[in-house]
This record gives sequence, C-alpha cells and structure tokens, in this order.
Amino acid sequence: MISGINMLQVALYLSIVLILVIPLGKYMAQVYTDGEPYLLYRFLNPIERLLYRLCGIQPKKEMEWKQYLFAMLALNLLGLLAVYLIQRLQIYLPLNPQNFPAVPPDIAFNTAASFVTNTDWQAYSGENTLSYFTQMLALTTQNFISAATGLSLLIALIRGLTRQESIHLGNFWVDTIRGILYILLPLSIIFAVILSSQGVIQNIKPYETISLLQPTTTITEQKIPLGPVASLVAIKQLGTNGGGFFNTNSAHPFENPTPLTNFLEMIAILLIPAALCYTFGKMAHDKRQGWALLAAMFIIFIPSLSATIFFEHAGNPALTSLGIAKSGNMEGKETRIGVLNSALWAVATTATSNGSVNAMHDSFTPLGGLVPLWLMHLGEVVFGGVGCGLYSMLLFVIITVFITGLMVGRTPEYLGKKIEPYEMKMAAVATLIMPLIVLCLTAIGCVLPLGKMAIANPGAHGFSEILYAFTSMGNNNGSSFAGLQANAPFYTIIGGIEMLVLRYWIAIPVLAIAGSLARKKITPSSSGTLPTHNLLFIILLISIIITLGTLSFFPSLAIGPLVEQLMLWRQYGH
Repeated sequence: MISGINMLQVALYLSIVLILVIPLGKYMAQVYTDGEPYLLYRFLNPIERLLYRLCGIQPKKEMEWKQYLFAMLALNLLGLLAVYLIQRLQIYLPLNPQNFPAVPPDIAFNTAASFVTNTDWQAYSGENTLSYFTQMLALTTQNFISAATGLSLLIALIRGLTRQESIHLGNFWVDTIRGILYILLPLSIIFAVILSSQGVIQNIKPYETISLLQPTTTITEQKIPLGPVASLVAIKQLGTNGGGFFNTNSAHPFENPTPLTNFLEMIAILLIPAALCYTFGKMAHDKRQGWALLAAMFIIFIPSLSATIFFEHAGNPALTSLGIAKSGNMEGKETRIGVLNSALWAVATTATSNGSVNAMHDSFTPLGGLVPLWLMHLGEVVFGGVGCGLYSMLLFVIITVFITGLMVGRTPEYLGKKIEPYEMKMAAVATLIMPLIVLCLTAIGCVLPLGKMAIANPGAHGFSEILYAFTSMGNNNGSSFAGLQANAPFYTIIGGIEMLVLRYWIAIPVLAIAGSLARKKITPSSSGTLPTHNLLFIILLISIIITLGTLSFFPSLAIGPLVEQLMLWRQYGH
C-alpha cells in the first residue's frame, strides 16, 4: 500500500517545482530579452563583455537561421573533438592520481558523442576509467555547453514565433554565453555548495585505501574512490545531462548521501524545463500559452508517476510468491532510498532527458519499467531536456494546430503565425525520425550476433534491454537497462552515431521552422482563430502526442515489457 506520507511527499515535490516556475521562468526571460534588467547583471556583465572581446564576438550582430545553425554545429563539433582527445590523452594530462590509461577509441567516441549531445550515456565506469582532469575539463564543461545549446535553440524558435518580417533569430554565441553565465553557472554553484554541505564530496585527492572492519581471509582492505563530485552532480541535474561521477550514479552515497540531497536532486531535474514554459509565455507576451504547455506536461507526468509507483509497490510476482517482498519491489533499489523515491526519480529522469538514476531500471517490474520507456517514446516532450524538451513540444503544437486547422477548414495559426506546408513538413521530419531510427536499430540489434551477445537476459526482457538502450540514446536520455553490456563495440559505435544523428536531425528542422516563421507577418486573432491556451487545445495536444507515441512504439512494447508481465502472471499467478 502507498502510505499517506508517500503521497504527501509527491505532492510537496510537485508543489515546490510549481512554486519555482514563475521566479526562475521570469528571470530566464529577462536574460534573453534585450534591454530588461536582470539579477546578477551588474556583477557578471563585465565578465560577459570580456568574453565577447576575447572570442571576437559582435553581440549586436544577429544571425539568420543558417548562420545560427552553423555556429551551433561548429561549437558542438569542437566540443566533440575536445572530449575525444582529452580521453585519448588522459594518461599524459594532469590530475590523474590513479594513472588511468587512455580510454579505448570506441568508448571515447561514444562518450564524446554522448556528452556533446546532452545524452550522457555512459559505456564506462567513471571511477575506474576517467581521471579527474577528464571528468572536470571534458565532461563537466561539456555539460554546461550542451545544456546552453538546448537553451539557445529554444530561444531562437521563440524569437521566430514572436518576430515578424525578419530574417534574424539573435546571436548564437551571445545566447550560449548568457545561458551559461547567468543561468546554469550560478544555479550550479549554489546547488554544489548545498550538496557539499550534505556530504557530496568535492576534492582532487588520490583514492584512499582503508582496512575493513570485518575482513575475510582473502579481502582485508578496500579502495575508496574520491574526486570533484559535487560540481559534476550539480550541472548534471540542472542541465538535464544525467550520467554520474560513479558507475552506480545517484545511488552512490558520495553522489546522493541523504534524503535531502535525493529530494533536491529530483527537483533540479524538473526545475529549468518546467520554468522554461513560463519563459516562453512571457517572451511570447501571452503567459497563458506557457501555462497551457506546462499543464499538458503535468497531465501526462502525474498519471505516469502514479502508475510507476503502483506497479513497483505491487511487487514482482516472482519474489512475492516466495514471501520475500513484503514492501514492494526492492530488487535493484537502495534500501535507504526505497520504492517511492526510486519510482519518482525514474519517472522524472525519463520524462526529462536527464537519465541519471538512483535505482536499477533493469530490475523494475515489467510494467514499472514500461512507463519510463514509454515516456521516452513520446519524444522528449514531457518537460524534456533543458531547451530541447520545450522546442520538441512546440513541434507537436505545430502539428496539432495544423491538424485542427484542417478539421475546421481554416488556415492553421499559432501566435498569429500561419502554419503552412513547409513548417508542417519540417515538424513531421523532426518528430518521425526518432521512432524510425530507434526501431530500425532495435531490429538490427535483435538480429545481429554482435547485438545479441551483449544481452544479459534472453527473451522478452532481453528485447526490452535493446529497445531501452536505443530509445535512451536516441532521445538524449542516457539511462539504461543495466543488463545490457553497454561497452560492447556494437553499442558504443552505433549508439554514438545515433546520438549525433538524432540530436542534430531534430535541431536543424527546428531552426528552419524558426527562420521561416520569423519572416512572416503576425495576423491579429479573430473570432475564427483557434485558441491555443484553453483546455480543449490542451486535450488535443496531449491526444496527438500520445497517439503518435503509441502508434510508433506499441507493437515493440507489446513484445517486450507487456509480454514479460503476462509471463510472470501466468507463471506465478496474478
């Protein structure tokens, strides 16, 4: 049974996220709106201007969408090469007290693609593979840049919706620097200090060896990994990057030591994606539009969360039949975290594109693991990643407006901009490419011996492991069903390519739509204009999202987690 205190915790969690939406959303809108004063401007503006001078950036010079795209791709390509080279050369670089050798080429490529695309899929064990220098300069730095990239793309799309008869979408370099300097960096510093006060470690000491209190005949001591953890954890959560300093991620007591850190890290996962809805409404000069999108996200999120909590509290029939699962399904979960917080984290991390975990999703019940998988199948729109979640949601808004416009025989409009075939084609390309690539790669993984060799479990669960892996990499999530051998060359190479293709295949149409919309006039609303802020539109939007996700992935879910659950019920009784 789900206790009243558990329900109160969930209510408190969602309430705090909602309370923080307005102040943070308003602040972010001010950061990206020229001429509006914003917090920290007086202190950080000299640094901002210095960065412009050092980098040769002309802050007043705006870009058209192709220039904006080129700048974004150039920065990300530079980041890809830098992260790869640092891993390959880490044996020669400083801050490597454990003398870790160079990372193998395939894993280095996979990791570089992963962190550049904000996926943070990890095919390695951090405490056994990467030096402090690599963790800090390559991964933590890239966490800031990839999150700021998502913010910049969203702001460009918002400008496309709000400007008229213009070819300019702003300046990518300015947007990215402001996103890091005024939003991500201050929040991360505050959060890292709070985490450190609770016991999350932050140091560059060599690993320590301690004597065991209860030694065995063969093991008398243990090596304790250390490192600059708090700084990485702060931006990994706030930037919806995910991943972790240690292999066990946020189940590790050095990353997530107390109930308070667990609660705060879960808030950090949703914080910026939720607040961006208010930012959108404020920049669009119609806050109702932002609230409508946020409402749609919560309407999908809350039932998904309730279902996962219910399925995990119901327990695994295989364990229940043995009388050893009295408090729900605790397999793969930390006893200090429990079923509720594991389920809540799992839903939050897959509703966004965060991907950090505090429990092993592979050990969830089949239906409990289905929900996080299904949330990723919706296309990273239920909050989603920083920036990329909301611009993916706006693609679905364009599709919904277009479909409803056809239903009533009127030219579709959104925020006064006519949605024409070009925008619809770009939105269709961006939303349909993910299911196509994920399903094709899953099929290949199930057929090729190289794909099947990495599966730890046969049958339906093994299929779910492959489907989850390609879904997670394709949706910039990064979590996994841990039964899959993630460092197998098939998954490191193919997965790295998938992460790059799907991140930028979606980003390019988004900027193309922004450029097209910016050139159009804003048509004043009339009695025939479809309202896009009321309950009817919210229901239509949710219906389109769920319909597309269901049509694309239901057959694969049916032969994966659904079949596995039916097999458990048949073998052990409902």
